[in-house]
Amino acid sequence: MRAVRELLKELEYEVLSGSVDLNVNDLVYNTAKVTKECLFVCIKGMAFDSHEAAAKAAEAGAVVIVAERPVEVPEGITVVLVKDTRYALALISEAYFDYPARKLKVIGITGTKGKTTTAFMIRSILEHAGISTGLIGTIETIIGERHIPADNTTPESYAIQEDFAQMVAAGCKVVVMEVSSQGLKLHRTAGIQFDLGIFTNLAPDHIGPGEHEDFEEYLECKSRLFRQCKVGIANIDDEHCSQVLKGHTCKIETYGFSQEADLRASRMELVTGPGYLGVSYQLSGLENFPVEIDLPGRFSVYNSLVAIAVCRHFDISEEDILDALKRAKTKGRIERIEVSDEFTLMIDYAHNAMSLESLLTTLREYHPKRLVCVFGCGGNRSRLRRFEMGEVSGRLADLTVITSDNPRFEEPQAIIDDIKIGMGKTDGAYVEIIDRKEAIRYVIEHGCPGDVIVLAGKGHEDYQEIRGVKYPMDERILIREVQKELAE
Repeated sequence: MRAVRELLKELEYEVLSGSVDLNVNDLVYNTAKVTKECLFVCIKGMAFDSHEAAAKAAEAGAVVIVAERPVEVPEGITVVLVKDTRYALALISEAYFDYPARKLKVIGITGTKGKTTTAFMIRSILEHAGISTGLIGTIETIIGERHIPADNTTPESYAIQEDFAQMVAAGCKVVVMEVSSQGLKLHRTAGIQFDLGIFTNLAPDHIGPGEHEDFEEYLECKSRLFRQCKVGIANIDDEHCSQVLKGHTCKIETYGFSQEADLRASRMELVTGPGYLGVSYQLSGLENFPVEIDLPGRFSVYNSLVAIAVCRHFDISEEDILDALKRAKTKGRIERIEVSDEFTLMIDYAHNAMSLESLLTTLREYHPKRLVCVFGCGGNRSRLRRFEMGEVSGRLADLTVITSDNPRFEEPQAIIDDIKIGMGKTDGAYVEIIDRKEAIRYVIEHGCPGDVIVLAGKGHEDYQEIRGVKYPMDERILIREVQKELAE
């Protein structure tokens, strides 16, 4: 049982009816999960406003209703009025789980690209140094030995606090989490005092109905992280850096290639080997030592700089940092799969034109004999994305293999035909193979010495969605099956 007055102590509120001097058994914000003697928080969502269901929640057992406006409930039910119920849910959840974030070092990462890889890099180094570290991100939540697939980059505030509490129970000392603009906008991280807040970069994204009204709002939401952290670590090379940090209340450290960066990279060189692409550079400023990582491109330098900047705050040795960076892997993010010493095969989540262009441009810098791109596009999504991705791959890849992604309720061939419209604007060579496993077989069978092959679009996903059903399909498993079949 939890005392309602204690759960509300961090909030400004008004009691419209009843009393807050009572106890509750549960905290609930989903009308389908109301329990006896619970506190129910009304949330206005995109499709449903649970203020309209306050009476039903009370009838189902809720004894306290927290709302943004007066609601009709049976007599004897406590109604608490707050300015913003999403904000209230975050602070009530903190109290309900006994403020678990205060028992952890919390690292938050925001930005358009690089959040996931950076989060895994940081966790890899901390774990390698013997510091038990939880993770909340786009791919999964990691609590001790448990790996839980993620639904949102930044979960609802209740789920975050519940995860934090489980991390504390599992013996974690640190948590690193991706903090999305939507998570900040919807107060999912409200009340959390981040020890370290990180800004990677910013580009127009997530703008439209149900997300952000315009780029200015997107930027402003990102900037909120630096008004609720102790130390901010920011990419000084990004053109929006000063705007994101505007109004910050934290100490600032910077990283990048700029001479003004507190932690800077110079003398960057691309590194290649049998089936291997990497990068090396000289680190200087707050730390001074040479770095080499088993990930390609300039953006990998930025991701590693962030990881090093964070690990400085945990007194981790240079040896541990370098060793962990060599081992750091992120599922579905420029993930190298060992298939042959003659060519390089990678899996990446690039699933729109911007991310695909960035990926293929980076890989071209290694001057492969051929750059081969295997990709498809999701069904029941914008056709414009198909045209754009087709054009990008046609322009940058030497060979494109157009295949199926998640066709959903569309015919795979219709999606492929749309991609070919974009391809038609270029003189890029392509083949079309609807079955994704057969497309993978084709590129492995026809791989030439010096080729770089990238399977784009699926990344960490381990399913294919067809007509409302998700069928198991992990590209890593498909690759192993193809290798076994070819060997036989």
